[in-house]
Amino acid sequence: MSSYMPHALHKTALILFPAFDWCISPNHPEREERLLYTRDQLIEEGLEDVENILFFNPELATFHDINRVHLCVPSAEKLLTESHLISAGGTLRAARAVMEKEAEKAFAIVRPPGHHAMQTVFGDRGFCVINIEAIMVEYIRRHYGVRKIAIVDTDCHHGDGTQDIFYNDPDTLFISMHQDGRTLYPGSGFLHETGGPAAEGYTINIPLPPNTCDEGFDKVMERVVMPILDEFEPELIINSAGQDNHYSDPITNMNFTAQGYARLNRMLNPDICVLEGGYSIEGALPYTNLGIILAMAGMDFSQVREPDYDSTNFVQPQEINKYIEALCSKALGVFAGRGSKKQEAQQRRIVTNQKNIFYDTTGFHVQEKTSYHLCPECPGYSEINTSGNNRHLHAFTVPFNACPRCQGEARDMFSKSKPEAGRINALQDRIEDIYETK
Repeated sequence: MSSYMPHALHKTALILFPAFDWCISPNHPEREERLLYTRDQLIEEGLEDVENILFFNPELATFHDINRVHLCVPSAEKLLTESHLISAGGTLRAARAVMEKEAEKAFAIVRPPGHHAMQTVFGDRGFCVINIEAIMVEYIRRHYGVRKIAIVDTDCHHGDGTQDIFYNDPDTLFISMHQDGRTLYPGSGFLHETGGPAAEGYTINIPLPPNTCDEGFDKVMERVVMPILDEFEPELIINSAGQDNHYSDPITNMNFTAQGYARLNRMLNPDICVLEGGYSIEGALPYTNLGIILAMAGMDFSQVREPDYDSTNFVQPQEINKYIEALCSKALGVFAGRGSKKQEAQQRRIVTNQKNIFYDTTGFHVQEKTSYHLCPECPGYSEINTSGNNRHLHAFTVPFNACPRCQGEARDMFSKSKPEAGRINALQDRIEDIYETK
C-alpha cells in the first residue's frame, strides 16, 4: 500500500502521544501499543515528508483546565496521572493549532481516551478518567470566544460522558452514532435521550444494529448528520474519532472499514479530530488513522486497505438497511422537534434527573441527582448531589452561556451551603472561570 503524496491540500496538524507510562494492565486493550503501530505506519507511508502535514508535541493541561469541566472527587490532583494531563494537553495543542491558524485542521492521536468521563469524576470508567474533548471545547470557548460547537462521536460505544457534560447546553450539538446500547457497554445512547430541559433536541443518538457496514454509516451521514449540521451551523466541528466500529475490533460487533472511516471523515469535514477507542492494534488502527489523516488533509485515500480486506465480507443485509432507514427518520425527528417542551419545563422552574453511574474498572456505583434551575433568558445553572465510594459532593455549575441573574443565584447558593464531614461543596463558574470548594 502506498498513499504518499508530496502535498496536502489542507494544512493538517498531528499531535501523537502514546502514553508509554500508563495502562490499566499490561495486557489490557487500552495500552501503549495502540498508537505505536500507528506511528510506525505514518512513518512508513512517508507522512513526515509531506508538505503541509505538521507534527506537534502535546503539552500539559493544567488542573485548572480540568476543573473548568469536571467535578473531581476528591480532587483532580488525586485522581489523575501526568499521562492524563498530557492526553488532554494534546487536544489543547490541537485546538490552538487550528484557532491560531497554524493549521487548517488537527488530529490529536492521544491516549488515555475520555468520552465516558462524565461531569462528576470518582475514578476510571470505560477506560476514561477525564473527558479530553469536553476539556478542549471549554478551553476553546474560554480562550477564543467560540459559542456554537458540534461534537460528532463516531466511537462504537455511546459517548455517555460527553452527552452528560453538554446535556443541557443548546450551544453544543452532540451527535453519537454507536452500536446499540442493548448489545454493548455502556448500555445507553437511545433515541429518547434528547437533551436536558433547556436543550431538548440538541442531543442526537443513533444506536446502530450490530454488523452495520460502511453502507449503513454512509446512510446515517447523508440522511441525518450532515443535514442537522447544515441547519445547526456550528462554528467548529469536533470528531470524537473512536475507531472500534472496525470489523476486526476485539470488543465490539460492527463491520466498518478503513475506507469507511476515511469517507466518513471526508464527508464530515471536521476542524479537529480526537482519537477515542479502537482496540484492533495491528489490524485496524494503523489503517483507520492513516485514512482519517489523508481525508482531513485532502489527500487520496483510495489505496488504504487492511491486509485481509475482502469486499465480499461487507455487503449489508437488507433487514439492517431497512432498520437504519427507520432509525434515520426518527433521529431527524428529534432535531426537528427541538425546544418543543422548553416552555413547559421553564414553568416548573426546576427539573430533576437521577441516575446510577457504574465505575466498571474498580466496580462501584455512584448515585447522582442533577437539578436544572431553569431560566427564560439562558439555560440556567445545575445543582448536583452525588455520592459513591464513601464520598459525597454537592456542587453548583454555572455554564458559559448563563445570564448574570443565574450566575449570582448559583454563587449565592454555594456561599450558603454548609460544610459537612465527608462532603465536598463546590462551585464551578465557567463565566468567571473559577472553581472553588469548601
